[in-house]
Amino acid sequence: MRQSSGRRITALFTGVVLLAGSGSGCGSGGESAHKITFWHGYTDAQAAAITKLVGEWNAAHPGRKVEPVFSNNDNTLQKTLASFVSGKAPSVAYQYGSSITALTGRRQTQDLTPLVNGSPDFAWNDFFPAARQGATASGKIYGIPALVDNLGLVYNKKMFDAAGVDYPKPSWTWDDFREAARKLSGGNKYGWAYVNDGTEDTVWRFLALLWQAGGDLLDAGNKKAAFDSPAGRQAMRLLADMAVTDKSVYLDTGDQQYLNLFNSGRIAMLWTGPWDLGSINEDVSYGVQYLPGKVTHATISGPDNYMVFDKKAKDAAWPFLKWLTSPQVHLRYAVQTGDLPLRASEQRLPEYKAYLAKYPDNKVFIDNLEKNVTKSRPNIAQYPQISQVLGTAVQAVLLGKKQPEAALRDAAAEVDRILAGS
Repeated sequence: MRQSSGRRITALFTGVVLLAGSGSGCGSGGESAHKITFWHGYTDAQAAAITKLVGEWNAAHPGRKVEPVFSNNDNTLQKTLASFVSGKAPSVAYQYGSSITALTGRRQTQDLTPLVNGSPDFAWNDFFPAARQGATASGKIYGIPALVDNLGLVYNKKMFDAAGVDYPKPSWTWDDFREAARKLSGGNKYGWAYVNDGTEDTVWRFLALLWQAGGDLLDAGNKKAAFDSPAGRQAMRLLADMAVTDKSVYLDTGDQQYLNLFNSGRIAMLWTGPWDLGSINEDVSYGVQYLPGKVTHATISGPDNYMVFDKKAKDAAWPFLKWLTSPQVHLRYAVQTGDLPLRASEQRLPEYKAYLAKYPDNKVFIDNLEKNVTKSRPNIAQYPQISQVLGTAVQAVLLGKKQPEAALRDAAAEVDRILAGS
């Protein structure tokens, strides 16, 4: 998930785009004149690219003009909820993905399922599965994918060379990872970094570990916690072994120092995504690899969405959303920004070679979308509470304040109470 201040996917939830509409009348070319207000949090290269694309759209569609309005992604959910009260809801805006659970069930939030199913040329199944899952809640499509990312292992080659440690391989196990982190630590240096502020930044890395061990967050019906399991205990034990026993993990308390320390040669490995690659110093030689695995090399994706909130503007906004997320248009955007493709078919376009030439390290993250993104966080209303409980449990284990078994047991009991509505 990308925040307004940069390209971080590790914020609390994934994103949603909202288009706001107002006014009606007769436009040229037979189009109904309807201004579409487009809230977004794009900055830097993303802002320049989206501005150019909106200009192209407006020149070709004078009766369906889009008005882009900057809205800090961190605050868009709150602004959107406030707009519901004021009666001035946008029609489309960019918000983090799990914000979808706070927006579904509201009368302003539009169900896009009929439009998607009624447009075979939109090719819904062409979007990567992780993106489709992130846009769907209770079996209905409420978002159009705007961004898809995932976690990979980013490593500092100079630190590996200095320590005489072989570079990570696609087949790396947890044991390989732990041993390398131990050898790369010492003298104010750390093998790995973990965001330990108890937020979703903390949780979603743990979920990748849980899935790598073959576990699940909740049961099949999302009725009870499933993470207090052998897989959950193995995942939490790995964190305790590395952070408390080996002391090979730099615990970032939320100030996001891990990237500065990576650049300065004090952290050897990060679990991060393509949003951070552009902030790695040019003089730092780094590589990207799959996450290490226990049973699988599972990673976790953080899809963001475009969501529609104005019923009157829905039909006017739909052609713009179809165009903006089409393979050809989105790949042009990605070449300018470094975003990952949204659709599998983008890899078959001629421009894809230029994209890979410009962003060769993104290949691992793209392969992840097809091979290693196998599960997703549940789009249920209780997820924010579940995340808070699990984040506190992981934080306690990393700090050595709780043993893995007790932390998981207590967290599971609390999550069961949340899911039971008590």
